[in-house]
Amino acid sequence: MVHRIPITKARINLGQLVRRAHVHKEYFILEKDGIPVAGIMDADEFEDYLEFRDPKIREHIRKSREQYLAGKSRPAAALLEPARPRRATKVRRRA
Repeated sequence: MVHRIPITKARINLGQLVRRAHVHKEYFILEKDGIPVAGIMDADEFEDYLEFRDPKIREHIRKSREQYLAGKSRPAAALLEPARPRRATKVRRRA
């Protein structure tokens, strides 16, 4: 959810706004005289946004999507199967 809030009110409640952005994934647009000037969002989402703006990352995402649509993908279970540790089989001893 996106909230618009005057910057003076945000200054007073900054700790609460940051907590809500981090815990509840809320967004805040800070306004000065009714004009949007800045925003508050969770740091992880912001880092994802910055990565997405990188042309190399965007190109990689585009190629990956094309491969997926062309059927060149496999289920995660098949991808992870070789990395799973094998269970040792028990050897029964005869008494």
